[in-house]
Formats: sequence, structure tokens, C-alpha cells
Amino acid sequence: MTEVWVLCAAYLIDRVVGDPRSLPHPVVIIGWWITRLERVIRAVVKRESHLKLAGILFPLLIVSGSYAAVWLILWVAALVHPLLAWVVGAWLISTTIATKGLADAGLEIARHLLANDMAAARSSLSMVVGRDTDQLDEPEICRGAVETVAENIVDAIVSPLIYAALGGAPLAMAYRAANTLDSMVGYKNEKYKNLGWASARFDDVMNYIPARLTALLLVMASWLQRLDWRQCWAMIKRDAHLHPSPNSGLPEAGVAGALGVQLGGLNYYQGVPSNRARLGDPHRPLAAADITATIRLMYLTSLLCLLLCSGIAAALALV
Repeated sequence: MTEVWVLCAAYLIDRVVGDPRSLPHPVVIIGWWITRLERVIRAVVKRESHLKLAGILFPLLIVSGSYAAVWLILWVAALVHPLLAWVVGAWLISTTIATKGLADAGLEIARHLLANDMAAARSSLSMVVGRDTDQLDEPEICRGAVETVAENIVDAIVSPLIYAALGGAPLAMAYRAANTLDSMVGYKNEKYKNLGWASARFDDVMNYIPARLTALLLVMASWLQRLDWRQCWAMIKRDAHLHPSPNSGLPEAGVAGALGVQLGGLNYYQGVPSNRARLGDPHRPLAAADITATIRLMYLTSLLCLLLCSGIAAALALV
């Protein structure tokens, strides 16, 4: 568990400062260890059929190792001074949240679109999505940006805040390690279908409850912002299960319903087509204003989540 003010300070640090490139980021360190562990496993395990069992080592070692490393850092900091441990804890939790990073990425794409600079908009979108962007028109660029912001409300905001409230910086970093594993090795392609299955499943499990909480928070945020909260809830119930991810469809369907647009459709990955289920109803084409509207929804959802998590942290402090 963690103190309420540490949780709030972490959120404020992320909203104001974000992730400065001049400072070392824990995710980079986690990624370094994931790459090294993959090399060791592939060097030792020669049979492809044995890689499925070896894949369990990723969540077992990386997630538990991240938890232990942060716990040790905070323990040493507390030996120096309790205030130092609180400050370090707040900073470490802030690195697991990406509210500012999500907003900055989305707003950059929207600015390029409003300036009619399609090349720059495609380039900015390519930095945050895996799909091919070089041939996308404006509605498709907007769809990519809206989907990215919506999907990451769970991964980059709600989940880390919940785990921080429950177990402080160590548990928040353990979650971030699980999410990083999924983004690096949790693919269903030929290279990772055996080695990465455990990482993908573990990330799904850790996001399961936060994703459903996000859906409820999105409905509330839609109501507060006078968006179509009824359609937000209706699309979550109708379309969320169509998404290939058991969790990502919830925020994407909710945002689609709240804005009155349709997400999903045909994407290309290195020239290979991939048809994603449609979420929401196409009442109108997507536009740059939908990116900024999604960011506003994301901001309010994050604040509602912070209030909830502060209550959880306060309650745990009394136990």
C-alpha cells in the first residue's frame, strides 16, 4: 500500500513533467533485461516446442525482479531518511503512468492535421502505433490516434494507479514490467507464439479488472462531459467483446460510443492486411477534434481513477 499524498504526487509529476528523456527511465532498464533474458533462453533452449515452457521465465523473473529491485531501492532510501523514500516512491510511480505522454502524442498528431501537414501527421502516428501509416488519409490517421489514446487509458493510467494504491511503487513497477513484456514478446507471430505466450496471458490477467473499471469510469466521465454516456455504455456491452484483446475493446468501444464514431477496420502491418472488428456506429467520419475529445476523456477518467485509488490507499492505511 502507499500513502495518498505519494499517489497524488506521482500523478502530478506525470501530468506536469512526464518522462524527460534526460532522466533514466525504468522501462528502458526493464527492456534491457528482457532482451538479455531472451538471448539466454534462445541460446540454451534449442527446441521450439520447449520454448513454451521457457516462456514462463519472463513473467516469473522480470516481474518479480522489478518488484524486488524497487522494494530494495525504497528500503535503502528509507535508511537514509523516510522523506527520501517517499520522494523516490512518488517518482518511481510516476514513471509507470503516461498521462502526459499520451496527451502529447495525440495533440501532436491533431496539430499536424489541423495544419494540413499529412506527412507529419503520419510520421507522428507511426511513433505510437505498429500499423503502416504512409498511405493513411485523415480519418484513418484520426482513428489510429483515437484508438491508441483510448486503449492506453487502461495500460498507461488506470492499471498502474490501481497497483500503486494496492502495493506502492514496487507493485506498480511489477505491473509496468508485465506490460513491457507484453509489448516486447507478447506477440502471436512465428517468432514469439511459444516464447511470448506466458507474457501475453499474464498482462491480460493483470489488466482484466482495471479494464472493466476503466469502462465504468469512462461512462461517468462521458456523463460529466455531456457526451453520449448511454451510447458509451451500450457500445461497451455490444462491441467490446469483438476486439481480439479481452481488455482493450472496453475503452475503445466506450470512446467510440461516447463520441459517436466507429473504430476498428482494416490495418496493414508491414504490408500485411489485418481486419479488426468495428466498434461503435459510423454516425460521421473521424476528425482531428475527436483526438482532442478523446484526450479530454482520458484526462477526466484519470482524475476519477486517482480519486478512487486515493480512497483505496486511505482505506488500506487504516487496516
